[in-house]
Amino acid sequence: MEEVYQAAVRELEQCKPGVLATVIRTKGSTPQKPGAKLLVRQDGSGVGTLGGGCVEGDIWFAAKTLLRKHGPAEVKEYVLNEELAARDGLICGGTMYFLIDPMYEPQPELGYLREIADAYQGGKPVALATLTRPPAGSGLTLGAKVFFREDGTREGTLGDSALDAAAKSRVRELMPLGKCDYVALPGGAQMFVEAYTTPPQLVLMGGGHISKSLAPLAKTLGFRVYVADDRAEFANPERFPEAAKTVAGPYETALNGLPINANTYIIIATRGHRFDDMATEAAVRSPAGYIGLLGSKRKSLLIFQALFRKGVSEERIAAIRAPVGLDIGGRTPQEIAVSIIAEILAVRLGGNGGPMRMEPRLLEKAKEKAGAAAR
Repeated sequence: MEEVYQAAVRELEQCKPGVLATVIRTKGSTPQKPGAKLLVRQDGSGVGTLGGGCVEGDIWFAAKTLLRKHGPAEVKEYVLNEELAARDGLICGGTMYFLIDPMYEPQPELGYLREIADAYQGGKPVALATLTRPPAGSGLTLGAKVFFREDGTREGTLGDSALDAAAKSRVRELMPLGKCDYVALPGGAQMFVEAYTTPPQLVLMGGGHISKSLAPLAKTLGFRVYVADDRAEFANPERFPEAAKTVAGPYETALNGLPINANTYIIIATRGHRFDDMATEAAVRSPAGYIGLLGSKRKSLLIFQALFRKGVSEERIAAIRAPVGLDIGGRTPQEIAVSIIAEILAVRLGGNGGPMRMEPRLLEKAKEKAGAAAR
C-alpha cells in the first residue's frame, strides 16, 4: 500500500481533499483481504485497489459522493453474493467491510501520512488505530484516530482512554511486522489497527546455487534482499543484481551492517557444516523474526546442540525452521528455492502451507446443482 500513502501525501501537500477507502474486515471468499486500500482523488481518479469489479466500483462511487457532500467517515458492508460475483467473473461469495475515510484538510492527516510513507522507506515503525464503531450511546466519533510511534509517543485519541489503551496493547504486537487487525471490544466498540514498517527483508547467508535461485523470487515478491558470504566471488552485485546490499566477510559479523529487525527472514545456506554453525549462531543472536536452516535433520540437530552449549535459549532454537521449506518434493536448487519462499510466505501471510483442494461436500454440491439444471 506504499504507493497509496505516497499519493495521499502528495494530494494533501497541495491542499487537495481525497478519500481513503480500506478493507477492514472480511468474511468468506472475497477478492481482497483486510488492509487493501484505494485512494479516490478529488478529480475522480484513484490509486490502489479493493479487488476490482462491482465491489470497487460501488465503493468508488460512495467515496466520490462523500467528497461531494463533505460528509464524515463511514463504514459500509458489502455482501458479494454469487449473482454479483458472477457479474464480474469473480468466483467468490463473502462479505467485505470498508472504512470510507475522507481527508478534507492537510492537518492532522498529512503529518502521520508522511510518517507512514517514511516507515515504508526504512524509517521507524508506526501504527494507526481508527474507531470503526463507537460504543452505543457514547457520543464518540466514527473515524476518530490515534497514531502511535515506536518510541511510545502518540497523537490523537479515539475519544476514550480505555479505547486508546486497548489500541496501544494491540499495536505492540502488530508494529514489528507491519500487520493489521480488526479489534472488537466489550461494550460494542470496534477499531481497525494498522501498523507500518519496512518491506520484508530476506537475508541469504551463503551465495550458492539455492540463494541464487531465491534472490529473484524474493525480489519479485517485494522482499528487500541482502546476501552474505565469506567469499567475495559469491557475494557481489554482479552475481546478485537483486540484492540491496552484498556483504563479503566472516559469517560471525556479516549481519552487523544490515538493518535486521522482526520483519527480517534469514536463510542459512552456506557451503558446509562449520559455516552453517557460525551463520546460525549469528542469526539467532539477531532480532530476526524468522530463521531457516537448509540441510538434513542430522546436521540441524548437531547445530542445535552447539547452540545449547553456547547458552542460546530453547525458545530461540525451537523457532528455527530446520530443515527449511515446505515438503513439495523439490530436488533442484530452483525447486528448493520455491519450497523455501513458499514457507516464508505462509509465515508472513498467515497461511498453513496445506493444500487448498475443494472439499468433497462442495464437489457433491456442484454435482447436485448440475443435475438439477439438466432436469
